[in-house]
Amino acid sequence: MSLIEQLKSNMLQGSKKSIILADGDDERTIKAAFEAQHKGYADISVVGSKEFILPIYDKLNPTESINIIELASNDKTEEYIHTYYEKRKNKGETLDSAKASILRPCYFSAMGVELGHYNGCVAGSLSSTSEVLRGALKCIGMKKGHTKISSFMIQETPIAEYGDNGLFFQADIAINPDPDSQTLSEIAEQTADSWKTLTSKDAKVAFLSFSSKGSAESDSVTKVRQALELLQSRRPDICADGELQFDAALLPSVGQRKAPGSKVAGHANVFIFPNLDAGNIGYKITERMCIGTKATGPIIQGLAKPMNDLSRGCSWEDIVNAIIITGYQSNNI
Repeated sequence: MSLIEQLKSNMLQGSKKSIILADGDDERTIKAAFEAQHKGYADISVVGSKEFILPIYDKLNPTESINIIELASNDKTEEYIHTYYEKRKNKGETLDSAKASILRPCYFSAMGVELGHYNGCVAGSLSSTSEVLRGALKCIGMKKGHTKISSFMIQETPIAEYGDNGLFFQADIAINPDPDSQTLSEIAEQTADSWKTLTSKDAKVAFLSFSSKGSAESDSVTKVRQALELLQSRRPDICADGELQFDAALLPSVGQRKAPGSKVAGHANVFIFPNLDAGNIGYKITERMCIGTKATGPIIQGLAKPMNDLSRGCSWEDIVNAIIITGYQSNNI
């Protein structure tokens, strides 16, 4: 059973989460809302127009109603406007600008999560990544002790020798273009914790580089080594190693040669890329060239409460998967 299918099964056993979908005026979102509500994965609210949503939803022959939030007339809108204003008035926010923000779906949804009216939010099928992240950061904010958010991709391959029986996470793949050693350390910490949250297992974190254990020298290699040192100082409970070339991190035979004695080399299940170029290229190569691989994400981490962004090219199934993961994150943030 894949990780996502296992998580879906587990969601049916626990208390049902309340998830708000910011981009309700989208047929994919409506189909995902129906699926999640019908299967019992979560209680779903969607932000959008009843005139658009209800005809599409009713064609799916639902047995459950759906909560549709029209921002201009919703009874929570005024509360959210004043809360947002109080939260940000010292940064130049006015009541008028607060109203303009909260009448945007991502901001309204994020404020609902911040106030505890929803356990998490999924957006991005219509909204841009920048809009999703701005709403999340301004309304929800950072997780205590962290200074950056980051993203990871879940990769499930049919090759059992890779990662943990074919499963591994890759980060950062969507947010931080050129992280310094401190940010890289935070990305690794966040992704190791996400691994633990979603799999209930311990992470084995590989800081990737073009060098393995001193085989080359450069500023980027130094950055990776410093990130490892910072992580080990801050979180000695996380099993991590670096710098490691990708083959040394992935394959036991190569890991034994290039990093003998490492507990991570050849057995990594969390791969931390040195920059966004490498991360974005790397996850897309994995997804497209490794036949049978299922990629899920990007998944946002580092926020005080969960809000996840989707690709605007996502399928309705991708939205359902994001709902499941968001519900899991809400248990552990």
